[in-house]
Amino acid sequence: MNLERLYFLREKHDLTQEEMGKIVGTKKYSIYNWESGREIIPLSKLNTYSNYFKVSMDYILKLNNKKNSNFNIIELDKKVIGNNIKYIRKQHNLTQRDLAKVLNTTQSVIWAYETGRTLILTAFAYGLCKKYNLSMDWLCGKK
Repeated sequence: MNLERLYFLREKHDLTQEEMGKIVGTKKYSIYNWESGREIIPLSKLNTYSNYFKVSMDYILKLNNKKNSNFNIIELDKKVIGNNIKYIRKQHNLTQRDLAKVLNTTQSVIWAYETGRTLILTAFAYGLCKKYNLSMDWLCGKK
């Protein structure tokens, strides 16, 4: 997952990593780790970036080059995301176990995502989007 656009967005707006950390609610070393690709940004923080800069999550993740196609500022809702995951799974005639294999996880993790008990990890959400040619913004209820 390439997160270099996090860096470019921050630089374009003339913000330091420390300032960005305050905006996102984390420390500057987390900003550094996300920008450098050492760590994967949590989905909630990715959404904060998207909302702050008014760009799509798809743009940040390089799923497309449209900065703000149908952009909506939202707070993430685990139930909405869970319903979207379930919809994708059913559209592809997959069981929870089948989807777990695709994402290299367990059926119980898929169940927790689909029921809204747990917010999906960014890496798993990104994997779903890449595998099934989906929009991260759609998956997260932003459009």
